[in-house]
Order: sequence, then C-alpha cells, then structure tokens
Amino acid sequence: MGKTSSRGVIFLYNLRRHVLEEIQASQPDQVLRIYCCGPTVYNLAHIGNFRTFLLQDVLRRLLLTSGYKVKFVRNITDVDDKTIRGSQQAGVSLNNFTQHWVDCFHRDSKELNILAPDVEPRATGHIAEQIAMIQRLVDKGHAYTTVDGSVYFRIASFPDYGKVSGIALAQLESQATNSAGQRNQSDEYSRDHVCDFALWKAYKPEDGDVFWESPWGRGRPGWHIECSAMAQKYLGPTIDIHGGGIDLCFPHHENEVAQSECATKEPFVRHWFHSVHLLIEGQKMSKSLGNIYTLKDFSEKGYDAATVRYALISAHYRQTLNFTQASLEAAQSALKKLRAHVTAMGISRAVERRPVSEWHFFNKAMEALQQDLNTPKCLGELFTVLNQRPTIQADFINELLTILWILGLYEPLLEQQERVQEIPPEIAALAEERKRAKAQKQYAEADRLRAQINAKGWSITDQKDGYQLMPN
Repeated sequence: MGKTSSRGVIFLYNLRRHVLEEIQASQPDQVLRIYCCGPTVYNLAHIGNFRTFLLQDVLRRLLLTSGYKVKFVRNITDVDDKTIRGSQQAGVSLNNFTQHWVDCFHRDSKELNILAPDVEPRATGHIAEQIAMIQRLVDKGHAYTTVDGSVYFRIASFPDYGKVSGIALAQLESQATNSAGQRNQSDEYSRDHVCDFALWKAYKPEDGDVFWESPWGRGRPGWHIECSAMAQKYLGPTIDIHGGGIDLCFPHHENEVAQSECATKEPFVRHWFHSVHLLIEGQKMSKSLGNIYTLKDFSEKGYDAATVRYALISAHYRQTLNFTQASLEAAQSALKKLRAHVTAMGISRAVERRPVSEWHFFNKAMEALQQDLNTPKCLGELFTVLNQRPTIQADFINELLTILWILGLYEPLLEQQERVQEIPPEIAALAEERKRAKAQKQYAEADRLRAQINAKGWSITDQKDGYQLMPN
C-alpha cells in the first residue's frame, strides 16, 4: 500500500472562486480562524440543520488530526422575529424561551457527537459590538437612518456586492428570496432602495419588552449584523473559513461581506464552505408536507444518534442527500459491520489512539477527506480495507481509530460495544424470548416482555435485522 503524510494538504471547494483551494492560515500564528453560522433557537434543530453542523464537525476534526491549529466559532441567534414571537406565545421572557432551545440544541449536538465550539457567542450578548459596527457604517456613508429610527445598509455603496453568490446587483429586485429559493422574513421598514437591508430595526409594539437603546432610538439589530460583529470580535477582520448551509449564501453571507468589508476595509472571508441541504424521500422539507424531522423523531423510531450521524455524512457536502428510510437502514447496517470489526480486533477504550505520522493502510480514506472532504469515498475506502482482512497490527488499529474519530464514529462505536458487552444474561434471555414471541405473532406476550425489560432498566428497540438493547 502507498503512504500518506499525516500533515497532508487539505483542499476544499471555494464557492467564491469555484475551484478547489488549499486551506491555509492567513495569520502569523498559523491558527485557522473558522466561523460558522449556528442555529436560530426557537424550536428543535432539524436534521437539515444538523447535516450542515455535522459536516463542519468532520472538517474541524480533519484539520485537527492533520496538525492544524484551529479556533472555531459558531454563533447562537437568539433574537429575531421568530424568537420574539415564540417567547410571547409561550408567555415567558426572550432569554428563558431561547435558553430552553439552546439546551435542546446542546443535548442533540452531544448525542450526535459534535465537538463543542471554542467560542459560542449569542447575538443578545453582543448588542454593543453590533451598535458600534453600525455606527462605523453610518459614519462612513455606507448606512443611513430612516424616519422611524431604523438603519439600513446602502448596497449601492459597495460595488462588489454579489461576489459570493454571483448575483448581479442590476438584477436584484429585493431580498425576499434566499439562495435556496426560500422566502425570507418580510421586512416592512421603509428604506431608500428595495435591496437595502436592515442593520437596526426600530422598535415596534409587537416587539414587546425586547429592545435595546441605541443612538437611533429603541430597537434591535437586524439579523445579518450579528455575525459580522461577533466574527470580528473573536477572529479579527479576516476569517480563513466561513461555513453555513447553501441557503445562507444569499442574502445572509452576501450581506455579511458587504457590511464587514465596508466597516474594516479588509477582506472578510478567504474561503467559503457551503453545504447543500437534503431531501426527505425525494421531497424538500416543509411544514405543509409534515416532513421536518428532528433527532427526537428518529430516536422514537428506534434509530440512535450514531445512525443518524452516519446517514447525514454519507453524501458529499456539495451534493444533495436524499434522506430515506432505506438510507437509515443502510447506515444502521454499516455501523453494525463496523462494530463487528472493532469487536473482532479486540479494540476497547483501553486502546490509546495516537497521532499518525504516516498512513500505510487507510491512506486512500484519508486522501478522500483531504480532497474536498469526500466523506462517501472515505467510507467506501474504509470498508474496502476492512473487508480485505489484512494482518492486524498496532499501526493498523491506530489508523482505523483515527479515521473513525474524524468521522465522529469512534466514541459511539466503542460505547455501543461496551453496552452490548455489559448486557446481563437475564436481560438477553428476556430479549430472545420476546423475539420468539413476536415471530409466533404473540404480540401481547411480546409487549409484556418489553415491559419486564423496561422495568429492569433496559430498553429494547426493534430493528430490521433483530433488536437493540440499551440501558435506560
């Protein structure tokens, strides 16, 4: 087999220039500065959101494994029309309302084995920074105040507008539709030009007690300004990698570029990392179709978080993933095979994962990740090597565990293995008895045995190829 250096060059597609480009740190400290748009916390994050966060997680793990120093910032949007409306409908303060959904997001992220960001700033915690940036834009003539006290960015003052999404300013009629063809929240504030976007929104009665004082009167920030202000505070004027779903490319990221570069006179982003969202059984997710699914929905169907993670990273980040029942079952089967390999090799938490100096066995899997984060090819190469059943040695196991760690499957597989190994004989016997009862269509007896298993501190989930036992 060939060799691959542990400090291999990593290439990613840059939407700005439509080419694969090498990832490099721009500052002398050689720290990669990464900013990713996080969740708007008014409900549970759905699997379309998590596909983006998972792919960002795989990229971050790859960079860390490859020897890069990384500072990773992902924000929380906790003030906008949806969060304000949700808090009022719930009859609680904005902070209490959003904190509940932040906690849910953190719980689901942990279940999906997503590394926590180095910094997780919230929009409401950085109002002063947003006001200061807006004031700079006003002072420089890039923004203006309307009669009601709102502040708008003047797009005509930034000739490079459209350089990220490729949209032509002359063709831009409004900001009512984003780059995924979805309708944005309507903006009823007056402005000089229909394309100008809000930096500060004047207070309206429907905002209730959600407002801050500013040089322009009471109000709250527009959506776009928060990311620019927080990115600058924690990463400086220029970001090495900016991530987000492709739906954010226009207008959100386009507006970030305009306001940031006008405020700092520095390039805002060197490399854009946009991931394509998914379809559900061949259809777009929508409330009308009732197919907006969360991690909780799949847990109730018997699929654990590791299976969901595997399914969501199984397609290339620049390709649409058709998320189906079949893809979940395929992910479940693949994880079962991986767990069987890990068990056969006698791998446990006692086996220490070390830095890889040279890749001898899983070099093609690693190369697939280094070339535009090709996760499906990486998974294919991983199974190709495992199915060849080569002579097992310490370096082989270390490379395997490292690839699994980059994919975020290392900890879940070892945890699953430990849980399976720790199943008490009494619980295993009840599970087998229940399996026989179901095969004989004795469903009442099967339900009784399930209740008995639950009473003893275990849960049993039916699967296509049997069942899964997990401690409660």
